Amino acid sequence: MLRSFLIGLVAGQRGITPLAVIAIATRREEVTADLPLQKLMLNPVIAVGAAALAAAEMAGDKMKTAPDRTVPIGLAVRGITAAYAGAALAARNRRVLGAAIAVGAALASSYAGLAARKWGMRRFGQTATGFVEDAVVFGSGLAVANPSLIANRVPR
Repeated sequence: MLRSFLIGLVAGQRGITPLAVIAIATRREEVTADLPLQKLMLNPVIAVGAAALAAAEMAGDKMKTAPDRTVPIGLAVRGITAAYAGAALAARNRRVLGAAIAVGAALASSYAGLAARKWGMRRFGQTATGFVEDAVVFGSGLAVANPSLIANRVPR
């Protein structure tokens, strides 16, 4: 359930990133492709498309006209992607619980993340804080969904 919680934290910051990292994890066989529509993520075009959408969201975040992540549509997207990713990362018999945990984490972290980002923007500006947030969010999401990427790099 920890991975479901952590991917929920990621979803609270960037709504599409969970789908991109689940697509990567599915293609790397770190996550089984047994959820509805997940076999689509085995297709390289779909996986690249998910990554491109995540990148577009990150780019859009730097625009002055970008809405807060807590607007209703933003929260809805975060909830949906968190639920899917949280279920994908949970044990097969605990998928509903994994989805629920991820959604709760996503909604709570959306508000906490927005407050932290606004604080950072006052000190460092929108673009700089956005790039730092993107790096932390994508790196965290990748590590949560693909733990062997980290395990293979740990010196023994």
